[in-house]
Amino acid sequence: MKASRHSSIALVNKTAPYGQANGQESLDLALAAGSFGQDIRLYFIEDGVFQLLAKQSPACIDAKNFSKTFAALTFYDIEHIYVCRDSLKARSLEPKNLCIEVEVLSKNELQQHLSQHQHILSF
Repeated sequence: MKASRHSSIALVNKTAPYGQANGQESLDLALAAGSFGQDIRLYFIEDGVFQLLAKQSPACIDAKNFSKTFAALTFYDIEHIYVCRDSLKARSLEPKNLCIEVEVLSKNELQQHLSQHQHILSF
């Protein structure tokens, strides 16, 4: 029997937070879609886990710290936020280093989650 797919939108964040606009664009899209009642699920893998680091100070590279905006996700009913355990481990990070609560998943669990979505956007 084939598993049913979520009508939610999966946003997969793979890139570091600074040097390009991917992280900010993903967050902006999540908030905009959330404000229209869309079911948004956020995934952070590879260098994307750095987007969630607490106590970022990008002013020294003349960049805006958008990590504080992650706290607003709950106001938009975006509560499904997943992080790859292997990506955290490879970067010597732990969930306690992150700016928001997340669900930590193995690579296999992430693949299972992503396979349930009809719409997946990568940043």
